[in-house]
Amino acid sequence: MKTRRTLVTAVAALTVAALLGGCGDGDVRETVGSKGAKGAINISPDQHRVRGKKVDSIAAKVPAAIRARGTLRIGGSADASPPLGFYATDDKTRIGSEIDLATLVADTLGLKTDFQAVSWENLFVGLDSSKFDGVFSNVTVTEDRKEKYDFATYRLDDLAFEAKKGTSWRVKSPKDVAGKTVSVASGTNQEKILVDWSKQNQKAGRKPVDIKYFQKDTDYYLALQSGRIDAYFGPHPTSAYHVASAGQTQVIGRFSGGGDQVQGKIAATTRKGSGLVDAYAAALDHVIEDGSYAKVLKRWGLSSEAVKKSEINPPGLPTP
Repeated sequence: MKTRRTLVTAVAALTVAALLGGCGDGDVRETVGSKGAKGAINISPDQHRVRGKKVDSIAAKVPAAIRARGTLRIGGSADASPPLGFYATDDKTRIGSEIDLATLVADTLGLKTDFQAVSWENLFVGLDSSKFDGVFSNVTVTEDRKEKYDFATYRLDDLAFEAKKGTSWRVKSPKDVAGKTVSVASGTNQEKILVDWSKQNQKAGRKPVDIKYFQKDTDYYLALQSGRIDAYFGPHPTSAYHVASAGQTQVIGRFSGGGDQVQGKIAATTRKGSGLVDAYAAALDHVIEDGSYAKVLKRWGLSSEAVKKSEINPPGLPTP
């Protein structure tokens, strides 16, 4: 289980120190970001979540066995970073945008939520074994995954370049990172994009990207503040949260998680043939239409990743 020390996975230690020095004790414990109700992000266990109401016609789409059980067993990654899924200031309560959206869907389906945080790989093991009815954990639709799982989309999958606040540098294409030192997590879509861009630059006679790897998000941000790297290339939600909460960096470029080939999309994930994907999509369309979905994204700073409707099994990231 993550502790308070790792709650701020996406906020470097030096950032936390700055936040502690700039707020009163109550603000430090309960919020991060700009002081005041409009700018602060609530990280206390008392979340005042946006809630929904059961819609009978949509609830009827849920398989009878799950309706009889009355709970929706939802898996989430214990390794996720703010604002997606993390522990509140009590070190016990799981909070974040993914938890909020899953709760809203469950409300619409007339079900209580049973959240379980496990390692990333065990999310899919849990689906395969029917331990989970669904996963809401920043899962990107891919062509490979569609062979085993059904998807109902609820957010765009975007990546971001994050650099020191005040820089005039912007990243719009591969040439903009030529000769730059950029950190990225190993084995990710963003690493593949960055490696491909570096090769393109070399082929065009430009300098390659100096790619750096770190073990933790805090290491990225410490390296960024000390000038050892020029930028960090990672998930947009993590960067957006860090920008809002720390105030020391800015997003200088944003791209689809699918690169130039397809707009990546994040989706509620369920075992293929579970009978739940239609219910998830209908519930998501309902909360999009009634405005509660937009309220959830806004409170976590993710409004720019909103979708207009939920799609079932749309084109996913292509097989490598």
